[in-house]
Parts: sequence; structure tokens; C-alpha cells
Amino acid sequence: MLQGYRIVEIEGLGPGPFAAMMLADLGAEVIVIHRPGNGNPVAGESNLLDRGKRSIALDLKDPGDLQIARALVSTADALIEGFRPGVMERLGLGPEVLQADNPRLVYGRMTGWGQTGPKAQMAGHDLNYIASSGALWYASAPGDAPQTPATLLGDIGGGAMYLVAGILAGLLAASRSGKGTVVDAAIVDGSAHMMALLMSMVPSGNLNEARGKSLLDGPHWSRVYPCACGGHISVQCLEPKFYAAFLDLLGLSDDAGFADQNDPTQWPAQTKALARIFATQPLDHWAGIFEGSDACVAPVLSPWHAAQDPHNTARGIWTVTETGPQPTPAPRFDGQRTTPGLVAERGGDGVALRAELKARRLLT
Repeated sequence: MLQGYRIVEIEGLGPGPFAAMMLADLGAEVIVIHRPGNGNPVAGESNLLDRGKRSIALDLKDPGDLQIARALVSTADALIEGFRPGVMERLGLGPEVLQADNPRLVYGRMTGWGQTGPKAQMAGHDLNYIASSGALWYASAPGDAPQTPATLLGDIGGGAMYLVAGILAGLLAASRSGKGTVVDAAIVDGSAHMMALLMSMVPSGNLNEARGKSLLDGPHWSRVYPCACGGHISVQCLEPKFYAAFLDLLGLSDDAGFADQNDPTQWPAQTKALARIFATQPLDHWAGIFEGSDACVAPVLSPWHAAQDPHNTARGIWTVTETGPQPTPAPRFDGQRTTPGLVAERGGDGVALRAELKARRLLT
């Protein structure tokens, strides 16, 4: 879908590389400027987020390498960088400089706190940003400390996805106006924006500031329950007809204790009763009971087990490699089937990219 677009990525951590990977999955040519060396300490030398990209290793503090970086960006439709505000400017790669070279450039900036504001220069990570934005507040059962799957809500949901949306919007605008833009994608902004669906429930009274009192974080039918084997089962049968199917499969249709689905005063007792029930049998037992039903119940699977799930296997959601499962590109498009690209070797395309720039007379 993005064939013909060129994106230059300045190596960073987390959401920036993920956004660039997603654009590569969608067909863009992504060139990542790696630092010389063995890679970041989190992902190591072979980074899944570099799949489908080309790589050149440059020292951006070296004048010659800096010239190559500017030449590459002059050929690009978009740039992705994830430094603290001001770093790219000090390197001589700020938006004013690069958009003077390339007026159509969409300059994508990925940070936690944003380009402006009192915290803009502070260090932080996923959990800090979503804690400050409000997005972490409902992320656990009442009484437990809020906790989310690492990176998903902040780095990926509030960060990378919003950067991708901003870059795509910038590319569309540039195709009409011929003028690029600067995208300020901040995790604290994006994760707050993701709260809009929940906040839309406030006027109806279905969202309460007190944790455990709202429609989706309080009821017995919107929980994860431990099973006898140590596994977990997820339950979220919101609509009455699905709740009825859930009770029927558990043999609880005639149990007066579960008759009222939406009485908050009964939720704690109903939750304890279901917890006792699910604790009597292993996960496979419950998964078998609810399989193929509309009860809105599903086992909690690790990525390794998810890669073996029949539905996920039929759709090819996971690709199993020598290093373990990796997710296949999403979303899907009619008539196209995209497979993950190969992980770029750090600096492996340096010779070819320099030759291309010389052929275009952008390097001597």
C-alpha cells in the first residue's frame, strides 16, 4: 500500500522503530540509520523491529557521515526520530534544516512527554507516561496496583500508532500541497487520547472515577479468573444475551445469585462465586466448555501458545521463526497477503546506499 514511499529512521528505542517497522510492513522503503556498534542493549544485534528495512551505519557526530544522513533524508518522504527535544537540532538535523533541503518532508518526532511542556526534557518510560496521562488508572482489578502488558498501552498504542497516523496524514497533506510538516507524537498525548472511548461513558454513569465501580472494570462478567492449573480465563459478556449464554454453559441460569447482571452491590459476591467455580478445573476444561459459543470467554494465551491456537493459525497471525514467534503484518488489504520481511543486518546496505546517492549526485 505504501510502495514508492521512502522513510528514513534514525535509530532509537521502542515506539519509533516499531512505527518504522509498521510502515515497512505496509510496503514503504524504510532506511534505518544505525549507530556503529552492536545494537541497543534491549533488543540486541538482530532486532525484530528492523524487519523489512535497509540499514546503514553512520556516526552522526562525524561530518562526513552527517552529510550522508542529510543526503538520504533529502530523498525521503518522511523521517522518524526519537531523541529528546533539541538533540536533532544540535546534530544539525532539525526540521528547519532538513525541510530546507526537502520541503515535502514529513518530520516525525517520537517522544514520551512531547516537544514542549515542563516535562519535555525529563527522562521517562512507558509506565510513567501512561501513569501521567490517565491511561493506567483502570488497568487492574480494584485493590491491586495498576499494571499493563509492558509497552503495549504506552509505547505502541499511545506512541507508535499515533506516530504512524501522523506520518500518514502528513504524507496525504504533502501530496496535495507539496509541503511537509512536523509531527509531534508524544506517548502522554496519544495514551490520553485513547481514553476517549472510556470517557464517553461518563454521562451515562457507566464510568466512575473510583476503580472497580465502572461498567467494564467492576462486574463479575468482565474479569480474568485463575483456573486450577494456574492458567487464566477471560470473561467479558457485556450484552444480556451473551451473559445468558455464559450462565447457561456454567449451569447457572437458574441461580438467583447471578440473576441481576448489572447491580454493582452484587458484583463483589458474584465475582467471588465465579472465582471459586473457575478454580475447580484447569484452563483446558473451561476453554472446551466455551469453545464455539457466544459467551465471550477466551483463554489467556502466551505469544508462544497463541501461535498454536487454531484460529490464529488459520489466519496466519503469528509466524514461527528460529528465534520464536513473531506477529505478521497488520492490517490486511483485499487481494494482498503480506509476510514479515527479513531483519536488516546492521549497516548491511551501507555500500549500496552510498552508491545510490553518488549516482544521484548527492554525494561526491
